[in-house]
Amino acid sequence: MPPDAPQARRGWRDYALLLALACCWSSTYPLTKIGLGSFPPITFISVRSLIAAGFLLVVLRVRGIPMPVEARAWKLFAQQQTINSTFPFLLITWAQQYVPASNTVVLASTTPIFAFLITWGITRHEPATLLKLAGAILGLVGTAVIIGLDALATLDANILAEIVILIATISFACATIFGLRLTDYDPMVVAAGSLLFGGMVLLPFALIIDHPWTLRPTAEALVATAAMGIVSSAFGLMLFYMCLTRLGTLTTNAQGYLRIPIGVGLSVVLLGEAVPPNLALGLVLVMAGVAAMTIPKDAYRRWLKRPRR
Repeated sequence: MPPDAPQARRGWRDYALLLALACCWSSTYPLTKIGLGSFPPITFISVRSLIAAGFLLVVLRVRGIPMPVEARAWKLFAQQQTINSTFPFLLITWAQQYVPASNTVVLASTTPIFAFLITWGITRHEPATLLKLAGAILGLVGTAVIIGLDALATLDANILAEIVILIATISFACATIFGLRLTDYDPMVVAAGSLLFGGMVLLPFALIIDHPWTLRPTAEALVATAAMGIVSSAFGLMLFYMCLTRLGTLTTNAQGYLRIPIGVGLSVVLLGEAVPPNLALGLVLVMAGVAAMTIPKDAYRRWLKRPRR
């Protein structure tokens, strides 16, 4: 397993990329909610993936960058796309039929917590500190608050959908850890290859199950789907692999808590969703937990050593 952080000194441009990634992925869940008004989940994901892949392939052609032809590269693209997009987005897109976009934003932003637990319990490629452990516990408590412990007694469609979102988030966490295998390739090449694979795999299922030629999508749904493809999928995945290369898994995961206020704000503005008290409290706990897990070690030591008044 490659080390978590590159050796090069990080600059403000690297963190600007992280903020851009958070903005791209924050729009995912409100736009999905709009798109699902006209498209079934499988068709929606296949179309957005193919739009994104087509956009990136055109850009690569203009830049004069060829796609790899060796089987090893496409095997890696296929594996990464499965755990980073196809599988988790199928789960989340289904779940968003029952869960508000604002709740989805917060639940899906727990990726850093699960990435830490997987690292601590399985891969062990990074040291597990007490601060990170405290952050993971805070995040899990916040997740329980969002779902609502009393809801576990009923197990209706909403609670099952929220649990499905958490399963998808675990898949995102695995993708963040194992995505380091792809840092030898241009981020745009990885994003284009992965999205092309994902879209083509789902296309036959969309044709057989959803009969997309019978759909009558609204203009709003078409715009949302195209925006999802270009902004969230194309630019989002490209920025994700750029951040992995420049910042490593731990800091890349930090965009999880940046997504929360942006995504919840977009859900309120675009969809008119209200923020219930349990979501607000859970949001604070999750943000505190993820922040604790992503504070650089040196910054934490400097804070402990600061002079007291």
